Amino acid sequence: MMSSNNSVDLLEDGAFAANKNSWNRYYQNSVVQPLLTDLYQITMAYAYWKSGKMDDHAVFDLFFRTNPFQGEFTIFAGLEECLKFMENFHYSETDVEYLKHALPQGIEEEFFDYLSQLTAKDVTLYAIEEGSVAFPRIPLIKIAGPLIIVQLLETTLLTLVNYASLMATNAARYRMVAGRHINLLEFGLRRAQGPDGGLSASKYSYIGGFDGTSNVLAGKLFNIPVKGTHAHAYITSFTGIQELKTRVLAHKETGDKRDLLELALQYRGQLAKILDISTDESSEGELAAMVSFAIAFPDGFMALVDTYDVKRSGLLNFCAVALALNDQGYRAVGIRIDSGDLAYLSCLSRETFERISERFKLTWFSKLTIVASNDINEETILSLNEQGHKIDCFGIGTHLVTCQRQPALGCVYKMVEINSQPRIKLSQDVAKVTMPGNKNVFRLYGADGHALIDLLQRVDESPPEVGQKVLCRHPFQESKRAYVIPTHVEALYKVYWADGRVTQAMPSLDEVRERVQNSLKTLRQDHKRTLNPTPYKVAVSDNLYNFIHDLWLQNAPIGELS
Repeated sequence: MMSSNNSVDLLEDGAFAANKNSWNRYYQNSVVQPLLTDLYQITMAYAYWKSGKMDDHAVFDLFFRTNPFQGEFTIFAGLEECLKFMENFHYSETDVEYLKHALPQGIEEEFFDYLSQLTAKDVTLYAIEEGSVAFPRIPLIKIAGPLIIVQLLETTLLTLVNYASLMATNAARYRMVAGRHINLLEFGLRRAQGPDGGLSASKYSYIGGFDGTSNVLAGKLFNIPVKGTHAHAYITSFTGIQELKTRVLAHKETGDKRDLLELALQYRGQLAKILDISTDESSEGELAAMVSFAIAFPDGFMALVDTYDVKRSGLLNFCAVALALNDQGYRAVGIRIDSGDLAYLSCLSRETFERISERFKLTWFSKLTIVASNDINEETILSLNEQGHKIDCFGIGTHLVTCQRQPALGCVYKMVEINSQPRIKLSQDVAKVTMPGNKNVFRLYGADGHALIDLLQRVDESPPEVGQKVLCRHPFQESKRAYVIPTHVEALYKVYWADGRVTQAMPSLDEVRERVQNSLKTLRQDHKRTLNPTPYKVAVSDNLYNFIHDLWLQNAPIGELS
């Protein structure tokens, strides 16, 4: 293959992987800019400015209310993109000119001058670590700074966190049901919600635990392994063996050239007897296509075997070509099945490989990779597990990237403090009542090493201590409370942005990916199970509980009966 900065190298397993040393991981999507926001953010900014609130200091919490996919955990993702946005926040001249026409008439010229000078230098951003498990009501990000700028950040931060966290969570769930030893590939670009959705899906499915993507641009931009074989179109483009213009392949070590088609035909005849299949039932065009592809990629030969009939044609032709390659010093990689009864066909394929391995004394043949695709979702994998499938790798597209079970996470961005005064939003729906004030959050661990509970406190409270009894309360149900004696206390917030710069060394995508798996290990299995998982507890300190309810009473109107 070519050895340039944008080369694609063939891995030992026959998959394609972009050269990982070439690309800048600080790529930022040019669409992510201050105008990627809702109009009302800018109209509010003008109203704040008109009211003289430029120096007001506010604190906002970004959080979600319910875990997705009927589960009991969420993976926090998107933080790095938020920090890139903060770093580059600035209204260009053309942005300001556009706003002069887009906003209502009568807005003072000085406001546009103000906007043109606005940056995020006076903002402080606190967040939990990207790739961490997170839970409802726990702010993923806490933003503090001048009211106008922190208001203007809202929509963009939400769009950067919402889908990223949903996608990473979906991918992590697939990883859990598939198990550690099954490879997972993201094949969803063609089904994603546009090119931006496709790129984000590739990035965050990798973070969530997938092993690679078919998306070549994602491989280039994010250093994700890129993997793929061929489509049914490649098989159907050949109608017979007479179409093969190149039939010769040199031996990998000796260089001796032999006709690969002739070898494959010889082996096909032998295999037909061993497998009790008539060669008359197998497709000549399919055989020609496989020989052609094997000559193009002798070290990476993986073939799609379900174009016509897996049992009577695809498997027979593949195995014949694989044995022919073996004679020339190469080992085939495996097959992909894209339709039909995946459990049955995978077992049939494995049994076939094992028979051939024994007959020809080729140990590696029994271990050929079986990849399955075809509209796979969580339930499909669980069902295949119950049926004892022999699949080594799943290629998953539509259900993964579109998050069909739940297409949105529902993160919100709420003001909790203004000029050191707490703010609360009330609602008849208790789930929508906000947690007022500037807060810290701690994760308390039990003696078995698992996380027990996440505890929200006011920032002026002393943090919980190891071995010391802590009263943890449900934020809205008075009788739900418990003492916890933690064996380990983890402060979840770090300052990631202050004084106009990123303040933490940012992890690589692989480090975030590892963080996801390590963070999931801190949860008990019953929190992670697919069916009826146990809710993870989120609590407030006694001090914060009383603070919330006092503020609630102060702000709730008193009704009058007549």
